[in-house]
Amino acid sequence: MTTPAPRATDEQLIAEQRPGRSGEAFSTFYSRHERRILTFFLTRVRRPDLAADLTAETFAAALQSRERYNTRRGPAIGWLFGIARNVLSSSVRAGRVEGQARQRLRMLPVVLDDTTLAAVMELTDERALLDGLPAEQAAAITARVLDDRAYPDIAAEMGCSEAVVRQRVSRGLQTLRSNIDLNEGMCS
Repeated sequence: MTTPAPRATDEQLIAEQRPGRSGEAFSTFYSRHERRILTFFLTRVRRPDLAADLTAETFAAALQSRERYNTRRGPAIGWLFGIARNVLSSSVRAGRVEGQARQRLRMLPVVLDDTTLAAVMELTDERALLDGLPAEQAAAITARVLDDRAYPDIAAEMGCSEAVVRQRVSRGLQTLRSNIDLNEGMCS
């Protein structure tokens, strides 16, 4: 049984996860990106239970399709967000969270206990500040500031240049500062 290096790249973790090996490599990949994917869904569905189900289905689908991941097509995080978008899209079409990948892997249903639900709700509260921003700015700030993602990854996910992402983050933060200053002035 091999344990993945703590600083292994996402690409190395995916490559290391092969049939017959322990699930530690993919578990590390999951831990590294669970919050980002959960946040992605929370900003779109605004229901913690639904976001948790969609997150679980995304990682199950990623685990199933890991052998099809191609490093030449971009970073692993972009691949993962592509899967998340597909999971969301197919779930919207079906009118429910698709669970095929989880069922094939015989995963248990996601159950949110009070502690987990509180943590997910905290993420939802952080994002409430962004509600007044244009969607592109809110998404860029979420990815860069709250999720601490790199500009190239965000640009790849959003299908635009890094300069555009930087501009969206800058303008969005400027608007948030103005809104906060305005609210503090009204409360004085």
